[in-house]
Amino acid sequence: MDIPLIEQVKIQARVLVPLVETLQAELGEERANALVRKALGAHYRKLGERWWRAQAGTNLGENMAASFEGFAAGDALDYEVLQQGPDAFDVNVTGCRYAQFYEKIGVPELGFLLVCSADFPMAEGFGGGVQLSRTRTIMQGASHCDFRYSRKKE
Repeated sequence: MDIPLIEQVKIQARVLVPLVETLQAELGEERANALVRKALGAHYRKLGERWWRAQAGTNLGENMAASFEGFAAGDALDYEVLQQGPDAFDVNVTGCRYAQFYEKIGVPELGFLLVCSADFPMAEGFGGGVQLSRTRTIMQGASHCDFRYSRKKE
C-alpha cells in the first residue's frame, strides 16, 4: 500500500515538530535547525541517490516529471511545467498543501525546515551533474515555488 507523500509528512510532523521545538528551546533555533538540516540532509541525499538509480533513463526532464508526480500525489501540489527536456526541467509550484498543513498547525517555519529543506540534498543525491536552483517558496510566503533543474555544464 502506497501512502502519498503528503500523508507521510503529516504523520512525521506529529513526532518531528515537538522534537524540533524541544531542540530549539534547548540549543537555540539556529543550532537546532542546523542539526536538523544536517541529519535530514544526509537522509534525503540517500533517498535521492536510490531514487535516481532506480530510474531507467537518463533524461532529466522525464525523471523529474515522474518525481513531481510523486510529490504531488494525494492532491498535494498544483504545478505548471515550464520546460521539460533531456537536460532541464523547470516547474512552478502554484499550490502547496504541505504549506497549508504547516500553516494550519501553526508552524510554517518548521514546514520549510522539514519539507522544503529536503529539496537540495535530494537533488545532490541524483548525481549525473544534476543541479537545482530555487529562489522562492510558498512555505516562506511567496506566490509560488520556482524549481529549476539542469545538468551542470562540463
